[in-house]
Amino acid sequence: MPADIDLTIVMPCLNEAETLARCIEKAHAGLARAGITGEVLIADNGSTDGSIEIAERLGARVERVTKKGYGNALRGGIAAARGRWLLMGDSDDSYDFSNISGFVEKLRAGYDLVMGCRLPVGGGTILPGAMPWKNRWIGNPSLSFLGRLFFKTPIHDFHCGMRAFSADGYQRMDLKTTGMEFASEMVMKATLKGLRMTEVPITLHKDGRNRPPHLKPWRDGWRHLRFMLIYSPKWLFLMPGLCLFTIGTLGMAVLSWNPVTVGGIQLDVGAQLAAGLWMVLGVQFVSLAFFTKVFAVNEGLLNADSGFSNLFRKFTLERGIIIGGLTVIAGFVLFLRALLVWKAAHFGVIDYAENIRRLIPAVILFIIGLQFVSSSFFLGVLGLKTAGSPPAPARPQ
Repeated sequence: MPADIDLTIVMPCLNEAETLARCIEKAHAGLARAGITGEVLIADNGSTDGSIEIAERLGARVERVTKKGYGNALRGGIAAARGRWLLMGDSDDSYDFSNISGFVEKLRAGYDLVMGCRLPVGGGTILPGAMPWKNRWIGNPSLSFLGRLFFKTPIHDFHCGMRAFSADGYQRMDLKTTGMEFASEMVMKATLKGLRMTEVPITLHKDGRNRPPHLKPWRDGWRHLRFMLIYSPKWLFLMPGLCLFTIGTLGMAVLSWNPVTVGGIQLDVGAQLAAGLWMVLGVQFVSLAFFTKVFAVNEGLLNADSGFSNLFRKFTLERGIIIGGLTVIAGFVLFLRALLVWKAAHFGVIDYAENIRRLIPAVILFIIGLQFVSSSFFLGVLGLKTAGSPPAPARPQ
C-alpha cells in the first residue's frame, strides 16, 4: 500500500453515466478541501453505458467487480483500496463528496467507523424529493430504532450509504454478506466488536438519474430487518419466548382451579389448554435463543457477553437434566392425582371439565420437562469444541 494514500473514496457503480462525472469531480474537490491525500475508486459491477470510460477519463481508478450485488461491489472496491482510511457512498449524486471534512476529522480523531446521518434527529437534512415518503417516515426511522434497540449502537441513521472507516476497523468487522445487508452488517459488527463509532450530519440530495433507483424499498427493508433479527437471538427468540411463557404460566395458574369470567366471557378448559400451549412455545423459543447464541459464539458471529458467560458457568448439563427431571416428576404427580380422583369414583363417569382441568397441567409439565432435558443435551453438544472452531467462553459442561 503506497504510503502517500490516506483516504480512498469508494463508489459502487452500475450504469451511472448520468451522474458519475459529477460525483468524481466532487470527490476530488472534497479531498483537496479536506487537505488529505487520496484517490477515487469506482467499483464497477458490470456497467455497459460508458461509466468505466467516464471514470478513467476523470482520473478515477476502476476496479471491475464481476460478482453481482451491492455488497459484492463494495467488497471488491474496498479490497482494492490503497488508503488507510476509506469513505464509501453511492454514485448517483445523492451524496455530496465535496464536503467530507467532517468524516476526515473523525477518522483523524481515531474513530473506526464514521456514519453519515441524514435524519434530523442526528442533525442531518433530507432535501425535498431526495427520499420516498415511506423510506423517510417509516423505513429508515423504524429500522434505525430497532438497530439501536437490538444492538445498543449509538447510530441514528442505521442505513446511510455515506460512511467512512479505517482499513484496520474494516478487517476487524469480518463482514460476510454480499447484498443490501452489507450496510446493516457493517454497523452491527462494528458495535459487536467494540469499535469506536460516531456520526456526522450530512445532507441527502435528490439523485440526478432519470431512471428508478436500484433500491426496492419494501423488499430491501425486509432484508435488512430479517438480517438484524437473525443477528439478535435475544429479540428474535428470547424476549417473545419469555413473554409467551409468562402469560401462559399465569393463565395456567388461574385456570387450573376454576373457570374465570372476563368481560362476560367465561374462560375454561379451552383457555387453559391455550395457556399450556403458550408455555410450551415459550420454552421452545427460549431454547432456540440459547441454541442460536451458542452456535453464533462458536462460529465467531456474535460475542459472548458477560451475562451469557455467567449463565453457562452456572448452567451445566447435569443441572439441566435435574431441573427437567423434577418438572417431569411434577407432571407425573399431577397425573397420579387425576388418576386417584378417577379411582375414587370407581373409574366411572366423572365431571369432564374438572377432569380435563386436572390433566392439562400434568401433560404440559411433562412436555416441558422433556423439552428441558433434551435442550440441555443439545446445548451440551453445541458447546463441545470442534476442530477448527473458535473457543466460546463458558460453554455448558
